[in-house]
Amino acid sequence: MKKLFVRTILITIIIFFSSLFNGYSQNSGSYQYSTKDLNTITTAVPFLMISPDARASGFGDAGVATSPDVNSQYWNPSKYAFAEKKMGISLSYSPWLRALVNDINLFYLAAYFKPDDKNALAISARYFSLGKITLTSINTGLVIGTMQPFEYAVDASYSRKVSDNLSLGLAFRYIYSDLIKGFAMNGVHPGRAYAGDISMFYTKPIHFLTKESKVNFGVNISNIGSKMSYINNASSGDFIPINLRLGSALTMNFDDKNQLSVILDFNKLLVPSPPHYILDSNNYPVIGTDGKPIIDAGKDPDVSVLTGMYQSFNDAPGGFKEEIREVNFSTGLEYWYNKMIAVRSGFFYEDKTKGNRKFFTLGAGIKYREFELDIAYLMPIEQRNPLENTLKFSLLFSLDSFKKNKVVTS
Repeated sequence: MKKLFVRTILITIIIFFSSLFNGYSQNSGSYQYSTKDLNTITTAVPFLMISPDARASGFGDAGVATSPDVNSQYWNPSKYAFAEKKMGISLSYSPWLRALVNDINLFYLAAYFKPDDKNALAISARYFSLGKITLTSINTGLVIGTMQPFEYAVDASYSRKVSDNLSLGLAFRYIYSDLIKGFAMNGVHPGRAYAGDISMFYTKPIHFLTKESKVNFGVNISNIGSKMSYINNASSGDFIPINLRLGSALTMNFDDKNQLSVILDFNKLLVPSPPHYILDSNNYPVIGTDGKPIIDAGKDPDVSVLTGMYQSFNDAPGGFKEEIREVNFSTGLEYWYNKMIAVRSGFFYEDKTKGNRKFFTLGAGIKYREFELDIAYLMPIEQRNPLENTLKFSLLFSLDSFKKNKVVTS
């Protein structure tokens, strides 16, 4: 009974924060939801899907095929092999869900180094503070404790050019999640997981509308890793957000001072879709002889990681139409003047039944020598959305090389 109680509390916390991150509203517009329409996919550690840097957030949370920068570790590590600078470092800060609370924040640090023209190494770290949660007694209303949950991920990557136009990359990641920090609970421990990314980046100079241009394509399968469990002796855990991201970008140079990029990304979670279960008269799932709820439509989500990735393409209870609804897209524009001032805009779309995140983005950047400052602002379509007033900031330092002082002797 104690394990069941503990598990119920943890699942509630995970679903609560997942719902906040998705920012969906079941009462938006004139759309009428039914039980079988709304089928949001939830995972452990959803903070891994929050865009950490202001540049990409400025054009709609896209970035798998954009030009390389210091924050490529999150979007597509293989881009580092085509970075123009030898090394760089960045720091990003994102106050999150400011429309609801004022103490949830995401911090992101990334750095890369190119020992030669073909190879690149990079590291990054994300720290997600979930604020302070006060627990009160149901019977007395008195405070019985506080929790200060937090999560973080650290990773390292290696990328290499395999031709003049193509690079490949690998990343390895450690993920830590403590959802009850500061509150003792028997049988419960922080969640831990290990994961990796596989990525590809292709870039080629072309002539488009008589202008010198460049077209990029990118693919990144991220967070391929172990399930996460918060309970001792648990038979299975929760999937982390394994994600397929692919996209393209076209950059047009109108002259020496004016440059415009058009970006398009597609995303799909490679984890099982929740099935529809047969319910009894009290709307509880009917349990079969094997001890599991009987599935009415869809497939059993309690499978291995590799099976779940493969199954994610054909397990939606609504069939092919629902599979299409599980694909998000983001698109945007980035304009640079004289390689010093950038203006960005974008749009992110998620289906109503899969989270309902829909927002426009605005962004700007200024670059001076080796320094760049970026800022982004999210504008959800619906009013009173948790993502309202979301700002993101990034500070980047890019260096060609360290210059050694010369000593002249006579």
